[in-house]
Amino acid sequence: MERWSIELEKEYFKFSAAHFLIFPDGSAERLHGHNYRVFAEVDAELSRFGLVIDFTMVKPIIREMVDELDEHWILPGEHDELSVAEQGGAVEVRYRDRRYVAPAEDVIVLPINNTSAENLATFLGRDLVRRLGERFEDVRVDRLRLAVEETSGQRGVYSFTRDEEG
Repeated sequence: MERWSIELEKEYFKFSAAHFLIFPDGSAERLHGHNYRVFAEVDAELSRFGLVIDFTMVKPIIREMVDELDEHWILPGEHDELSVAEQGGAVEVRYRDRRYVAPAEDVIVLPINNTSAENLATFLGRDLVRRLGERFEDVRVDRLRLAVEETSGQRGVYSFTRDEEG
């Protein structure tokens, strides 16, 4: 079986964000930030023009996705013990004995249970598959691999493989 893919790694596929990780024992990191980098590989059938998908079509989508997260505090909206409440333009975040208040426009609550690099890769990878499908009906993504690097040499990786029916 033959397969084709494109790999994307650009200096501008980055976002800076604050977060704290919650560990299985309930302890949590201090609020801190990372300069995250995103890497993607997209596998699909070659078009009649010999392309998986034009790089110039994918790069703006990834850039759009990272720009949406840039310079925000990212929170897990699906963690059992963390609560987020918005009132009067401010967000109050509570985790166990911790309480934070921040301007609402500075906070993004993601549909994940923790802000790990793996979960960020999953969120962005699923979003990229969705956006590619919405914008390019003629491109059928067979596989996608997306990595989020929080520090040099440390990446969380998400892989998607289309099943035979889909």
